[in-house]
Amino acid sequence: MWEYTEKVKEHFINPRNVGEVENPDGVGEVGSLSCGDALKLTIKVGDDRRITEAKFQTFGCASAIASSSALTEMVIGKTVEEAQQITNDHIAEFLGGLPKEKMHCSVMGQEALEKAIACYLGEPDKKPEGNIVCECFGVTDVQIEKALGENSLKTVEEITNYIKAGGGCGKCHEKIEEIIATVTGTPIEKKPKVIRLTNIEKIKLITETLEREIKPALKKDGGDIKLIDVDGDRVLVKLIGTCATCAMSQVTLKDYVETKLQELVATSLVVEEVS
Repeated sequence: MWEYTEKVKEHFINPRNVGEVENPDGVGEVGSLSCGDALKLTIKVGDDRRITEAKFQTFGCASAIASSSALTEMVIGKTVEEAQQITNDHIAEFLGGLPKEKMHCSVMGQEALEKAIACYLGEPDKKPEGNIVCECFGVTDVQIEKALGENSLKTVEEITNYIKAGGGCGKCHEKIEEIIATVTGTPIEKKPKVIRLTNIEKIKLITETLEREIKPALKKDGGDIKLIDVDGDRVLVKLIGTCATCAMSQVTLKDYVETKLQELVATSLVVEEVS
């Protein structure tokens, strides 16, 4: 579906430092299983404040596993102060780059490292500042503003790629656009939304989107998808080929297929797999 570097593939197939450090000095947990990505990072710190051991446990896609594996290699041997300077861009660069749709995996690594170091320093686990904008992934306006400032992002899609905000139901897109306009000082041109679709029109758009946008990407990895039925806002599909046996099939359905259909057809659509 996405083009991965050889280093990403290597860290996915042969991840380093998998597991949990015994009696860790710092623990950082981010994400959640309900969101599709979760990472637990544990570190051991020596008397000279150098990180002597780092291990991870990740639930997520290839990029999430590779980013977590790379992160452990990057921090081992560094002082706490040096590790604090590591950003998500450093993680992506270490891997030779990540697809723009998967940059949020490197952000997850940076956030886990920040939490692990804060734990080691005895700092309280801080709740995200600001007001929740994206309820699906619990992302605040302050986090969106930070992502915009640090990464020169300009669109809702880019925000979703970095911190997943807007990647669920889509109800927060308008609010995210307002934040983008405020931070960048440039009004966002809103795309016209399809409204009041008849069931026939909806099926036609869904079919066209599957054929034009989704199937070609799945076929690159030996998979495919078949539309079974449309029941209101429920899109019933069947995965075929490698997609049918992939352990991450549900992530593909929600993070890719459902997101694309919500973006290009209707934000209310929910994709479900049938046997």
